Amino acid sequence: MRNLTYNSAKTIAEGNLSNLTSIRHRSGRAGRFLDEHGFGWLLEVNDDEEPKPLFEELDVDFKDIYYKVRCVLLPLPYFRLKLSIVRDSPDFWGPLIVVLIYALLSIYGQLSVISWILTIWLIGSFCIFFLARALGGEVGYSQVLGIVGYCLIPLVVVVILMPMFSRIKLITYILGFFGILWSVYSAAMLLCVDELQEKRSLLLYPVCLLYIYFFSLYLGV
Repeated sequence: MRNLTYNSAKTIAEGNLSNLTSIRHRSGRAGRFLDEHGFGWLLEVNDDEEPKPLFEELDVDFKDIYYKVRCVLLPLPYFRLKLSIVRDSPDFWGPLIVVLIYALLSIYGQLSVISWILTIWLIGSFCIFFLARALGGEVGYSQVLGIVGYCLIPLVVVVILMPMFSRIKLITYILGFFGILWSVYSAAMLLCVDELQEKRSLLLYPVCLLYIYFFSLYLGV
C-alpha cells in the first residue's frame, strides 16, 4: 500500500515537473535568464484558467440592458418596474448602442452625422449633469449619460414608424411630438428623484431642448 502511494505521488510530482519544464523550455533564452536570476515565476502559465467570453470581458450584460430598455419604454407606475436601476446602476454599452441606432437611422447617407450625434450625447449629458449638480442633485456623469442615452429609445421607435406615414405630414408631426414627450417623461422619472423632485422644471427644460435637437437632426433641420 505504501509503495502504491509512493509511486502515485512520484508520478504526480514528475508530471508537474514535466509541465513546468515544458513551460520553461517554451520560453527560450529569456526564460532561462529569468530562471537564473530567480524571476522564472514571471513566465509561469496557469493552464487551469479558462478564457472569459468577450462580452463578459467588456462587461456587457444584455439582460441588464433589456431590463433598462423596458424601464424607459414603460416608465409608468402601472408596470411595476424598478426604474431606479437605470440611475443607480449605470452602464456605458447600452446607451451607446441606443445612440448608435438612432444615429444610423438619421444619417441620410452622411456618416459624419454619427460622430455629431455621439458628440451631442456626450456634451448634452455633461451640461445636464452640471446643472443637476448645481441644483443640489447627488448624481454622477455616468448616470446622466446612461439616462440620456437610454431615453432616446422612444425617438428610435418613432423614427422607425415615421416612414410608414411619410405621406401624411400631420401624423409624422404628431409622432415626433409624442416621441419627444415620451423621452422627456422617461428622463424625468429616472433622473428627477429625491433632492431634484422640487426642481424638476428647471432640469427638464434643457432635457427637452436636447431631445428636440436630437429629433431635428433626424429631420435634417
